[in-house]
Amino acid sequence: MSRTKIKDLLNATEFGKRVTVKGWVRTFRNNQFIAINDGSTLNNIQAVVDFTTTDEALLKRLTTGAAVSVTGELIESLGKGQRVEIKVNELEILGDSDAEKYPLQPKKHSLEFLREIAHLRFRTNTFNAVFKIRHALAFAIHKFFNDKGFVYMHTPIITGSDAEGAGEMFRVTTIDFDNVPRNDDGSVNYKEDFFGKSTNLTVSGQLEGELAAMAFGEVYTFGPTFRAENSNTTRHLAEFWMIEPEMAFYDIHDNMDLAEELLKYVIAYALENCSDELEFLKNRLLEEEKQKAQNERSELDLISKLNFCLENNFERITYTEAINILKSSKPNQKKQFKYLIDDWGADLQSEHERFLVEKHFKKPVILTNYPAAIKSFYMRRNEGDAEGKETVRAMDILFPGIGEIVGGSQREERLDVLQNRMEDLHIPVEEMDWYLDTRRFGSAPHSGFGLGFERLVLFVTGMTNIRDVIPFPRTPKNAEF
Repeated sequence: MSRTKIKDLLNATEFGKRVTVKGWVRTFRNNQFIAINDGSTLNNIQAVVDFTTTDEALLKRLTTGAAVSVTGELIESLGKGQRVEIKVNELEILGDSDAEKYPLQPKKHSLEFLREIAHLRFRTNTFNAVFKIRHALAFAIHKFFNDKGFVYMHTPIITGSDAEGAGEMFRVTTIDFDNVPRNDDGSVNYKEDFFGKSTNLTVSGQLEGELAAMAFGEVYTFGPTFRAENSNTTRHLAEFWMIEPEMAFYDIHDNMDLAEELLKYVIAYALENCSDELEFLKNRLLEEEKQKAQNERSELDLISKLNFCLENNFERITYTEAINILKSSKPNQKKQFKYLIDDWGADLQSEHERFLVEKHFKKPVILTNYPAAIKSFYMRRNEGDAEGKETVRAMDILFPGIGEIVGGSQREERLDVLQNRMEDLHIPVEEMDWYLDTRRFGSAPHSGFGLGFERLVLFVTGMTNIRDVIPFPRTPKNAEF
């Protein structure tokens, strides 16, 4: 018989029919009750085996983690906790699991322990829920842009440019480290390398996205990006995924509107399509909260927090307004911030972003008009204000528990202004000639943003460590699997 997925059987209304289920044993109780999960749902189905007529050697192989195939009659369950069960006629062990060695026994495991066995953690309910939600969010992102007529662009993973000007990139090379070709001055001769020049793993698909936006109008990228940043924190990864739309004829306000609409759309999609998973993660978080002091507990549970984001317009304020709020805030006055806010021009840290979102406004916040000195070269310059403060049309979206989740801007479309900015920052204009062509031929106002996918998954799942929302995290000194 062809197998039926457990998700479908749990919703069945016809009883007495013969079915086959294939999955993995979660538990085996009283020598007769097998809890089986096949990954199609968080929930298990119970299969009842008659131990009086089943080979004892076969029953001993029904250990946690073993892969099994059972065929039998689907019946209404007499026990509590399940509506249906299978009365087993045929039982086959597809793959044994040594109970003495299998690390995932039916008990609560810490997330730290599960990170050490990341190749097996998919088999737990927590990670089943997290990665089902990750899948749903990825699908929702593609659906959102597809329905709006955006063109999906695959931008290069290997690039010769540094979009952010950050310099923290992974080098891509075929050079033999034991025999490095060198120029007369001792520098590496990259003409001998595979691409004939220095190349890196991309930090962003934005610049290439801009090229496409100048032809298609509205495009987006969704792919992996890389930062060789030695940050061992709960919010940083060396390899992560980014969604980066670029839109011709959008100003900064259009950009903010699109980003807010996207975030609300994908959150609503998860709430509608991942109700079981979100309910499980909500209850998991509530259990964790019981260990905390009352004043440290979240005001809203996970599902209430997600609905709260849908029901409220994001607060929009300028960087200058944010600085004034932070300067006069209690944590700043009492020197409780790690990084005190003294003057205009300070680069906001996560603690400042979270204060604005979680304590002051108590909802998502969009910050605009940042100092030019702390932002990238491609952001459109505003005219200097009366005090000579130079700002750019940047916008960051800040979320509770996360801090910055989206960073974007209106792009600088004026060729002379962009060239001058690149020269000021010592960005090689000749190497970026291809990028400047978009300003030479039919330049137009345009905007875009980057949404860190893992930070979005972190927010929607309520997980607290970014390493728990990507299947195989890449972090300093860690590139397993």
